Amino acid sequence: MKDVIVVGGGLAGLSAAWRLRHTDVLLLESADRVGGRVESQRRGAHWLNWGGHVYAGGDSATGWLLDDVGVDAAEVPGSLAGLSMNGRTLTRGRVETFPFRIPMSWNDRFHVARAGLTVRLAVARYARVLARRTGESEAARQQRVYDFMNDRSFADFVGDLPADARALFEPTVTRSSGNLDQIAAGAGVGYFSLVWNIGGGLNRNILGGPSTLTGSIAETLGERVQRGAAVHEVVQRDASVVVRYRHGGVDHEVEARTAVLATQAHVTRRIAVDLDRDLRDALSEIVYGPFVSAAFLTGETSPQRWDDSYAIATPKRSFNVVLNMSNVVHGGSSERVPGSSLMVFSPADAARAVIDLDDDEILRRFRTDLSEVLPGVDRTIVEAHVRRWPNGSPYSFPGRAKLQPTLTRRRGGRVVFLAGDYLGTLYTETAVSTGLTAAQDVRTVLASEHALPFS
Repeated sequence: MKDVIVVGGGLAGLSAAWRLRHTDVLLLESADRVGGRVESQRRGAHWLNWGGHVYAGGDSATGWLLDDVGVDAAEVPGSLAGLSMNGRTLTRGRVETFPFRIPMSWNDRFHVARAGLTVRLAVARYARVLARRTGESEAARQQRVYDFMNDRSFADFVGDLPADARALFEPTVTRSSGNLDQIAAGAGVGYFSLVWNIGGGLNRNILGGPSTLTGSIAETLGERVQRGAAVHEVVQRDASVVVRYRHGGVDHEVEARTAVLATQAHVTRRIAVDLDRDLRDALSEIVYGPFVSAAFLTGETSPQRWDDSYAIATPKRSFNVVLNMSNVVHGGSSERVPGSSLMVFSPADAARAVIDLDDDEILRRFRTDLSEVLPGVDRTIVEAHVRRWPNGSPYSFPGRAKLQPTLTRRRGGRVVFLAGDYLGTLYTETAVSTGLTAAQDVRTVLASEHALPFS
């Protein structure tokens, strides 16, 4: 009998497996690679990236994991709040001045200024809500964040806006893959807090690309990671769990003392057939939105005017943001390294508009818009690839807060534990922290059975 089976080789599952690497652990991943929605590929000094791109550091779960695995990360040096709209791109200056520097009507500017002040005041409140409190559990903190302005949508919060004013808010709010009328007001405010770097803490790039972390964990685990292993049923027994899966065209059944289900909410609900009814019901209410991303490698040999920018919001484009994945490379070099890596990202309705198109058409649209945002860049592109994520990210909707106690409540005698970014509000940090928490729960069970080899 195994000590633990981890189902799902994304960031949450790999975090759990890393913490449990000194036990008899088996990790099952249905895809042919690990990482889930974390995916990057190294290209010399640069890396192409399609998924999660910013990570926590310092006194955080991600900071601990990076240190423990031995992977380096660096704070993003460039601006997170650039804007390209109506023919003008701004990468410097105070964010609150942007509506007066971008071409738009005075009516739109008035509405942006009024709604922007409302959001700015809410961001200050959000930062206080998000702050850690002495002696407080992470579960209590996350419940407080979910409760913040969870009674209405972001669209209801800012009120009716003319087209350009609404478009200005969309790239920031929709990054969690929901539209303005789908995302809870508090979650939308939280995204502005993140972009303005007020209390969020997700401001670090993993050097070499995010897959450096996931790949390093998988390499250490070695044969204890099975790729292409599709789990179709997880059944709890009195003091163990049975996992049934298909691998290499053959059905398998393995028993373990414990299991960590680090799969998306709908997958967890489908495969874990005997979870408590209230938990299954809560899992069924988690909502994911789509996103489509593309990575571009360029070959320019001279400095570019966007070198100092990390993120540029792009309202009314086929994608909502341009991310300069080489910002940390250029910012840390005494001489500019040739080339760059750029990522563009289409969430929510922007993703739905392109997700069913073939790669060539998606890239054609993206390159056309990218050339207008960053003039001349199209002539330097040497490589480009698309990724589609139909269930890209869970987002907090009005009423989401009431699900949290059910999803996170400790259940006596349980040997199946959940992990994943749907269990919290901090994206990659939530994935890591819930994976580590589930691993600690497993260690507690194993210790009670004297099955834990050492700390």
